[in-house]
Amino acid sequence: MLTRSLMFFAALTLAACGNSDSDRAPNLLNISEPASDGPDEFAVLPTEPLVIPEDLAALPTPTPGGNNRTDPTPRADAIAALGGNPTVLSRASNDGALVRYTGRFGVSPDIRATLAASDLRFRQNNDGRLLERVFNVNLYFEAYETQSLDQFSELERLRSAGIRTPSVPPEPTQ
Repeated sequence: MLTRSLMFFAALTLAACGNSDSDRAPNLLNISEPASDGPDEFAVLPTEPLVIPEDLAALPTPTPGGNNRTDPTPRADAIAALGGNPTVLSRASNDGALVRYTGRFGVSPDIRATLAASDLRFRQNNDGRLLERVFNVNLYFEAYETQSLDQFSELERLRSAGIRTPSVPPEPTQ
């Protein structure tokens, strides 16, 4: 009788460890959800005051996806407060040549969805062992270790090839 109840308890415990939701995204960082909803980011976001102009025809043309008149502009506000000209932030960038060069072989319009699906498969395959999941062990750096760049060996490779490097990476702090 005792053996039968122990076997039942062991089977019940093993079944409780199973994961019935195979489509879930593994959480490698093991960051649990907060107990409360937390602060409302819209309540703490400092926005410009809403002002209705006297002549509504004087309003600029709306730019969907662009800037809004009430959007916070902390960098421009700081530059203006220090006596600078905040319009220098909105000048056209000279990165057009760089963007054309990087896209010379074509770009994939669905790259974000492709990478998200690939990363989901990778995280599902590297979800950790049973006890690592039970004891909430952080597996993020271990799972992605094969994809990380060893900055010191890369520095040596570049220097041995005669490529000048502007600075040495900082020493790891672990």
